[in-house]
Amino acid sequence: MDELTMVRGWEADERGLSDAARVAARARLGAAMVEESRSGASRGRAPSRRLVFRTALVGVTAAAVGVTVVVAQDAKDDHKPRLGAIGATEVLQKAADRSRAAGNDLPVPRNDQYFYTRTYITQTPVEGGKTRTWTDESWMSVDGSKPSLRQEHGKIHHDPPLGKHEVRWPPTIYSKLKAIPTDPDNLLARFRMGQPSSPDNDKYAFFEGCMLLMGPRVMPPGLQAAAFEALAKLPRIRLDYDDVDVAGRTAVGVSYPTMEWTFLFDRKTYDYLGLRTRGSSPKKVHGEWKQVNYYYETRSLQDIQVVDRIGQHG
Repeated sequence: MDELTMVRGWEADERGLSDAARVAARARLGAAMVEESRSGASRGRAPSRRLVFRTALVGVTAAAVGVTVVVAQDAKDDHKPRLGAIGATEVLQKAADRSRAAGNDLPVPRNDQYFYTRTYITQTPVEGGKTRTWTDESWMSVDGSKPSLRQEHGKIHHDPPLGKHEVRWPPTIYSKLKAIPTDPDNLLARFRMGQPSSPDNDKYAFFEGCMLLMGPRVMPPGLQAAAFEALAKLPRIRLDYDDVDVAGRTAVGVSYPTMEWTFLFDRKTYDYLGLRTRGSSPKKVHGEWKQVNYYYETRSLQDIQVVDRIGQHG
């Protein structure tokens, strides 16, 4: 199972995005994230999620309207003590083994069906304070050809079908997911877009892995495990010391430097539990808009079903 959100591509080719198109799209995404973060902060609003993270996964967007998700980690936080890269590698390998052992009992979805999800969300201020919680239910069209209903932080949103020149990446259509390699080395090469290992290329590989593992989709056999094994090969991945509670289960986090997305796994079983992000909200301080009220948000997919219509629960 997988969590959170994904980006829509810029090409609507039946074959999906080519490597060249994905490289260009990712570059445009990165530039858009930087530009929108700057301009959004100056105007006192969040980056445009339609431009940066146009919601394609029902009920699992990274932030609500008026809230900015922090993707780049503050430099001072990069010096927090960590457990070491070998520990993160071992956790991801164990998570891969667990994924293969658990299997998947969901049916292969038809393109005209929906993913029903129930997601448990907690939001806790970084400096301490009351934790807010939500349980959101959503229905997302499998191939994007139908309207979707998305609940986010308790609020209902009606998402239109994908436009003529919009596609989802990574895909949610099963046949397209089956075309993704399940060999970890080949998958990592795809995540890196064929580029050699470097801090920047590996950061984007981690990002590509996040996109594949986030949000509701039915994974073909071995694909989720291969994704964990591919990410385990990144040289700078790390474990967090922080103890994170995910719906009553203590989790260990795996992250990448300068990325504020952390995969969460059960400390005992290595089940994939969800994802934690660090976010903030804009506020005018002495006449200038600044990001304040930092918080950690954790999302855990409690249920996913393949259904025929909005409102059906499986």
